[in-house]
Amino acid sequence: MTAQRVGTALLLEHITNRGNMNTATNPASRWLFPGRRTGQPLGPNHLSALLNKVGIPIAAARGAAIRQQLLELPAPVVADALGYHDKTTSRLRNETGGTWSRYAPGDHARSPTGWVPRGMSV
Repeated sequence: MTAQRVGTALLLEHITNRGNMNTATNPASRWLFPGRRTGQPLGPNHLSALLNKVGIPIAAARGAAIRQQLLELPAPVVADALGYHDKTTSRLRNETGGTWSRYAPGDHARSPTGWVPRGMSV
């Protein structure tokens, strides 16, 4: 079985057996990890403790996750999204061998003047 299928199976099993679903405040919670307060997810410290309890090294997982992001996205984008300093993400990118050496910040949603997508007539 592939890692993706194992992950999907674990996720689906978790969804059907979520905790904190029988309390008066959470009978129909939409959260993957429902907390004890109405409409709130499980707190990060409690979730971290639960993951450590089942043997998932949180610090290593977090580091691996940000390094994977830096292989897929420019360092300034990751820094802004995760609240890191851009120098930190640039250093991590260099350590992981990322290829995003240049990135022009700004509004990239705008198309250049006169540009028309393929298949579209003016």
